[in-house]
Amino acid sequence: MFNIILFGPPGSGKGTQSEKLIAAYGLKHLSTGDLLRSEIAAQTPLGLEAKSIMDKGQLVPDEVVVGMISSALDQNPQAKGFLFDGFPRTEAQSIALDKLLKLKNTEIGVVLALDVSEEELVSRLLNRGKTSGRSDDTNESVIRARIAEYKAKTTVVANYYSTFDKVVHIKGEGSVDEIFESLHSEIDKRMS
Repeated sequence: MFNIILFGPPGSGKGTQSEKLIAAYGLKHLSTGDLLRSEIAAQTPLGLEAKSIMDKGQLVPDEVVVGMISSALDQNPQAKGFLFDGFPRTEAQSIALDKLLKLKNTEIGVVLALDVSEEELVSRLLNRGKTSGRSDDTNESVIRARIAEYKAKTTVVANYYSTFDKVVHIKGEGSVDEIFESLHSEIDKRMS
């Protein structure tokens, strides 16, 4: 099983590249937002607990999210690996994820970070905002605040995984295929 964390600021092409990686490697996409919605819709014990917390306007605790990830891993024993999206976002979450994966006899194979200049991100998001219908893609100051928040939050996760030599920075500018080839090459190096 080969597990990947894909990082990238808003507008870095993470969604596009995620789809290509999932198709190329037969990975299971693990989005914590999707997991939460699915557990709540299925009214599982974890879903009900999460809904109760969210209804009070609070953040779902790490142990609940890790429980949902554990559940998703157990439900997909045939998966060739997982692509983590939106998790982990803190060092504590990284440590909890590593402990969980160790219990399942697997680990994070690589953390891929898409690097795109702030000016390029702003330009991409403003362009996307013309057609996406997302109000947070139409205001430059909101976009810059989202990029700053991304950098502040994900730096700690990248630093954590750097201590295990698992972080690879990929140039996120160029054609979709060029960026995918760079990601593909880094994954293949670590899989063999």
